[in-house]
Amino acid sequence: MTASAATHTTPQTVLLPVSARANTCIRFSGADRGKAVLSPEQAVEMLTQMLAQGATIAAVDIAGPGDPLATPEVTLRTLNMVRALLPETPLSVTTNGMGAAALAANLAEAGAGRMNLLVNAVDPLITSGIYAWIRPGTRTLPLPEAARTLVEEQAAAVRACCDAGMKVGIRTTVFPETNDAHVTTIAATMAALGAEDMTLVPYSPDDADAPALPVPAEKLGGAMMDELMDVIRSAAACHLPVFMDNAPATDSSAAFSTAATGTASACSAPQQAQWAAPALPKPAAGKPNVALVSSNGMDVDMHLGQASKVLVYGPREDGLPCLLGVRTAPEAGSGDSRWAQLAEMLHDCFVLLTASAGSKPKDILSRNGLPVLITEGEIGSTVDLLYGGGKKGGKGKKRS
Repeated sequence: MTASAATHTTPQTVLLPVSARANTCIRFSGADRGKAVLSPEQAVEMLTQMLAQGATIAAVDIAGPGDPLATPEVTLRTLNMVRALLPETPLSVTTNGMGAAALAANLAEAGAGRMNLLVNAVDPLITSGIYAWIRPGTRTLPLPEAARTLVEEQAAAVRACCDAGMKVGIRTTVFPETNDAHVTTIAATMAALGAEDMTLVPYSPDDADAPALPVPAEKLGGAMMDELMDVIRSAAACHLPVFMDNAPATDSSAAFSTAATGTASACSAPQQAQWAAPALPKPAAGKPNVALVSSNGMDVDMHLGQASKVLVYGPREDGLPCLLGVRTAPEAGSGDSRWAQLAEMLHDCFVLLTASAGSKPKDILSRNGLPVLITEGEIGSTVDLLYGGGKKGGKGKKRS
């Protein structure tokens, strides 16, 4: 979206892509290469910039590029931080719903008033034909079993979110000759569970190297697709209010539905240059690793000045990040030289993560080639974020 004066006055629904990790992959969708990912701190900084420049923020959605509930601690922290900045602004989460039932109360407490649930089938057999893989939790399951799990989790998500006081909207991508005849069943099933509306998205190939949906090209656009969508909308509307969205959205990076935005336009804030947040530090030649301080080995939760040990994470042989070792930090009491020594000790690290640090240590470390990133959260998901969701070997392959 190009910046303009109208951008500042038109109410915006802002999509915040803070979710680096995917837990599903559509068969007919290209890999998510180069998609921007923000830390919760960057997301809030971006919203602050938008407000300072006169933007009207009508709603905020946590959406993509992975799935927000694959890293729930990041999503919950983002919701809490956004709610503190914008206490009256509607907040929502766009997700495939795996894990949502257990998290519904937490999401509602953190400020999410709506879940946009990505449901492309309620029949496991049809689900298996749409997804290349589905990975609930950390386990890799055979696709038929994983498809059953996804269907069950989505049904549980609707019930739990409704019980927690959240509204639930269904977002369905229509794949001709795959789930087009199934959409009415999706609408009926989700309505019975408590969903309030449905948004339909026509499938459109989104990447030159994506395996194309095996149907004639004329069925993927133009009059034939428009006619199909009209028929499906009419049938589904017998069960739920139905909205149409022509923005391609075949995975968790889906655009916000018109049902959630009302008359507000939707924008993906990271794509707007005038509102761009500072880029996250990235691995560089000779600096492939991440340093962090932690009190329990599970969370980034310490003040830098109190840390006696530094954990170092980096890519193992298969490219996935893991704990490489623990290093002893220079002792306190040596003044400014302590931070120069720390930078030298961490010469192979491209960033140092800490929950808090003084301005002088940050300045000295930065001048010595080690930027400090202030953040809090679970170590695994935070490190994942810095490596782009688990890219392997620098070739853009996403971690599962």
